[in-house]
Amino acid sequence: MPYIKQQDKDALCHRPAETPGELNYSITILVLAYVQTHGLSYKSINDVLGAIEGAKLEFYRRVAVPYEESKIKLNGDAY
Repeated sequence: MPYIKQQDKDALCHRPAETPGELNYSITILVLAYVQTHGLSYKSINDVLGAIEGAKLEFYRRVAVPYEESKIKLNGDAY
């Protein structure tokens, strides 16, 4: 867990994350709120991990792949 200053934590309530540490913190706060609401159990842990994995895969499919494809067209393929 990255450790960020309290003033930066407070600011994240009003603006998007600006650093990887702030992004990690923001995700962690969402996850902890979910677990607090639903209780700590195998199910809630599985829910969180499944949601994170799903979000990761969707981000990869919708953002990373098109970016990589555009760079292949621009610079040529390595394969």
